[in-house]
This record gives sequence, structure tokens and C-alpha cells, in this order.
Amino acid sequence: MTRLLEGKIALVTGAGHGIGRGHALELARHGATVVVNDLGTSVSGEGSGRDADRVVDIIGARGGKAVADYADVGDEAKVDAMIGRAFDDFGRLDILVNNAGIVRDRAIWNMDAADFDLVMRVHVRGSWLTSRAVARRWRAAAKASETGTVYGRIINTTSGAGLLGNFGQTNYGPAKAAVVGLTQTLSLELARIGVTVNAISPGGITRLSATIEGQTAVPEPDERPEDEFDPKDPSLASPVVAWLASAEAGHISGQVIRAIGENISLMQGWTRAATISSGGKRWDATRLGALMATDVFHTRAPGLRLGT
Repeated sequence: MTRLLEGKIALVTGAGHGIGRGHALELARHGATVVVNDLGTSVSGEGSGRDADRVVDIIGARGGKAVADYADVGDEAKVDAMIGRAFDDFGRLDILVNNAGIVRDRAIWNMDAADFDLVMRVHVRGSWLTSRAVARRWRAAAKASETGTVYGRIINTTSGAGLLGNFGQTNYGPAKAAVVGLTQTLSLELARIGVTVNAISPGGITRLSATIEGQTAVPEPDERPEDEFDPKDPSLASPVVAWLASAEAGHISGQVIRAIGENISLMQGWTRAATISSGGKRWDATRLGALMATDVFHTRAPGLRLGT
């Protein structure tokens, strides 16, 4: 087997279970040394533990190299220390996979501000803090290099809730949408030093998604035969992550890739679907109904709701 990441150093957050565990195992399978980060909380972000140790043991048993890290990705000092340890221990960090996440689902009228804040803290602040910490070091290394560039890959994690919305997730959905904005902006800021930044939208039934869909989480990626295909397997997106982390994907940045079951889709949103012009005059609100219906939304009558 061709190993796409031989000798690379990778950090995967939230790698103790499910999708993150699948990413860590896949990156190690392709030759990367993996820093397995996981705070060990419940799906709602409570408590702490040593869940990362299990993943490190699996990688070691398979002949790979990994170390555990238990930092809280929402804590600035702990994130800076975690990134610093990776550079101190291995001399560099080539790949960052931001996967850590929690859910606290409720309809908005039942949701506390604390539920909103904590979900944002883990998904958005956590991805931003790790990206900033590694970007600072990559920028310094690029300045010191002859080429002015470094090998750097950031792969963030979004979801269908962030791309399409989902009932009961006015915290999680906006957080995952913000991750896309972070991805696109980082891809612009880091392009000059050779770093690519992309987002993966994975599927599968994990500890988190099982709480949403009322289903039982499928076995962890290491607990099933490698040749078995289960469309609910949370590790099915991991080969895409490994490829995005490789030199082969050096020309891909600022993109969102959705990997669900057997399908891989390039997602593109917020492009102009239709435009009307006032001809250099101020719009008259009384004229907009007919124009929006016919020229923008392509419905037959003002007031007709799309999708009805």
C-alpha cells in the first residue's frame, strides 16, 4: 500500500471516539505520527477522561506511532501548550485536523445561553485557537525558510447542520456554519506560506449523532473488519482527510467536501443564483413582490412560499 503521509506529524482533536478516532487511525495507517487529542468528556461536554489512550494503544499495536493529549481545545493556554509540545517533541507539526465537538440539542425556546456558548466554545473557538497556534509557528518557519513556505494542512469539520440547517440545533448548526467561514478565510490568509485549509463534512452514526437521530452508534472504527462496508460507519470520511493532508492535495484549499456513505461531494454555497437591478435608482418596496417572485424566486405569484 502506498503511504501518503510517511514521516508526517499530525494532530487530531476529539480523536477518542467515532469520526476523530477514524481519522487518527487512517492518518497513522498512511505513516503519520499522530497526536491523539481528546478531553474525554461526555457528548454534552461534561467531565474528562483518558479516552485518547485507547486510540494510542490501537495505533501502537498496528505498528504506528502516536501520543495522547488531553487538552481542552477551548482553553487558550492549554491549546498553545499542546501545539508547543508537538513542535518540541517532533520538531514540527504538518497536519491539524480540527474534529473536537459536542452537542446540546434543544429547540431554541428551550435552549439555555450556556448550551449555546459551550457548543460555540468547542467547535468555533476550539478550531480557531488550534489554527492560530499552529499558524503562528508555520508563519515563523516560513519566514526562516529559503522558499518562504512550509508544509501545512488544516482540515476542519463541518456538518449537514451547518450547511443545510437542522431543527433543534440553533447552537450546533451556526457553529458548524462558522467553521466553514473560518476555513475559507484561513485558506486566504495562509495561502502565501503554502498552507492549505479545507473542511470535511462527514457522516455516520457516532455518540453525537446518535443523540440526534435516536439511533445506536455503530461500532468504533477499530472494532469491525476492515473490508466491511457500513454506510453508517463514521470512519468513511477518513480516507478523504488523509488525502487532503497529503502532498497530492496541495492544490486544494478553501473547499468543503461532504463524505457520506459511498458518496463524496464537493459542496459550493452562497453563490449568486439570481440578480435584479434597479438601474441606478432606489428600490421601491411596492415593486419588489412581483419582481422577486418572477425574476428571483421564479414563482408565479408574490407570497408563494418556496417549497410549497
